[in-house]
Amino acid sequence: MHQLMQQWPLRVSRIIDHAARFHPNRPLITRTVEGPITETSWSVVRARALHVAQALNAMGIRRGDVVGVMAWNTARHMEVWYGVPGAGAALHTLNPRLFSDQLVYVINHARDKVLMIDLDLVPVIEGIWDRLETVEHIIILTDADHMPQTTLPGPQNYEDWIAAVDGDFEWVAGDETDACGICYTSGTTGNPKGVVYTHRSNTLHAMATNGADMICLSAADTMMPVVPLFHANGWSIGYAAPMSGAAMVLPGRDLRPQALHEMLEMGVTTTAAVPTLWMMLLAHMDAEGLSLSTLKRVFIGGSSCPRAVIERFQDHYGVQVLHAWGMTETSPIGTVCTFKPEVLALDPTARVDVQETVGHPPFSVDIKITDDSGALQPWDGETQGKLWARGAAVIQRYLHADTASTDAEGWFDTGDIATIDPHGYVRITDRSKDLIKSGGEWISSIELENAALNHPDVAEAAAIGVPHPKWDERPILVVVRKPDTDPVPETILETIAARFAKWQVPDDVVFMDEIPHTATGKISKRHLREKLTEMNYRLPPGA
Repeated sequence: MHQLMQQWPLRVSRIIDHAARFHPNRPLITRTVEGPITETSWSVVRARALHVAQALNAMGIRRGDVVGVMAWNTARHMEVWYGVPGAGAALHTLNPRLFSDQLVYVINHARDKVLMIDLDLVPVIEGIWDRLETVEHIIILTDADHMPQTTLPGPQNYEDWIAAVDGDFEWVAGDETDACGICYTSGTTGNPKGVVYTHRSNTLHAMATNGADMICLSAADTMMPVVPLFHANGWSIGYAAPMSGAAMVLPGRDLRPQALHEMLEMGVTTTAAVPTLWMMLLAHMDAEGLSLSTLKRVFIGGSSCPRAVIERFQDHYGVQVLHAWGMTETSPIGTVCTFKPEVLALDPTARVDVQETVGHPPFSVDIKITDDSGALQPWDGETQGKLWARGAAVIQRYLHADTASTDAEGWFDTGDIATIDPHGYVRITDRSKDLIKSGGEWISSIELENAALNHPDVAEAAAIGVPHPKWDERPILVVVRKPDTDPVPETILETIAARFAKWQVPDDVVFMDEIPHTATGKISKRHLREKLTEMNYRLPPGA
């Protein structure tokens, strides 16, 4: 009775085939890089993706080759998203915000043979072209009328390039464990590391993402991914949306609050981004007296979501917040904070307390917390431990690495410190390298930052530990003020003291015009420490 069911390889081409066949006219609305807002559909995206695959094969791209793509969230990017793996190649998403040395490293390390780039990002590649070792072709994602002047050798415009083939093409066949996509970590320490997703892992991850207790997309939804497709596998949205038959609104490169609000009002029901963008959008809507006519769910990840953002969305705009955790190495979704019956039974304030956690994992993801010796820690919601993950879409080994990135049982050390409560809800208390250890006790920088954001005049906050002769480290808070405000440190510390023990409250508040961020939009504690060193910062006397 062995193997009586069909062998049906889980390849991502089946996702776009499904969308085009069963949801052919579902719209994809794009703010293009050229400027106008355009509309297409899943059937057209699939047809043009076949042209991409055929054109890549015509220029010699074969199974196992790598194609680099540096582009904003547009319909053309979605065509490439499926066309590249449909040609048998791996789609390497490139983050234009990386430092030039990091971009050179990842392109050479992944061995990209083709670069496909949005027209406004041409100068980024021009600046590093003479250091690229493997790139043979340049495709600029525009038409002949908008081709920029460039020093890049032999560039082709995308529209003429795909028009040169007839689209009569079959997706390149292969195994479901073939490489499908590559995304590099942001490389805050050392060189970025390459995470290689397979067709199987991306398909299973999208199925988990669409679960009822996860993002829960359906054909009745319109999803707007504000998070760039080049961030952590695009949070799987590029696969989950067509798999469910959802429509999409693609905001392009313009992420100003007024531009995002305009696109949200095009029927969007579900959207996703990091907290910083939502804080700016909320401030804009509050200032302009705007509303959200169709939005139902906001998916927030990338960094911890402040309670004030959750409450503002839900209490004022009637939009449910889904707080989530994941990383490039987990494809990326590891947990989402949806409500189990035990949480639904709580009063509204207690439910928001739970929403400050990052929730629980879907089937296909397993998690645990341990102490430094590897002993399991209890799920009591209080005991902190190192967070480990394993599953169908969790990394086993980085690209070109000599050894596995997991232990003997397949567990991957996420680098996060967390608690897990009896219902399986995970609370990220810090990155292991960012925990503040004062007098032998740990203080969560994330929780300090979120508490500071409850102050009405604080736009952004970062908590870090600085050396102390007696206590080893003491926390300080770096704050960016909201425009036209002048908060005093005492009121900010009073806001924090309402939620923390006295010894956990920072010893100082330092005001800066801006806080340094990584290429993926997270606060860069390393660069912040360097900035404080340049300022010759010292704790105040008596601290």
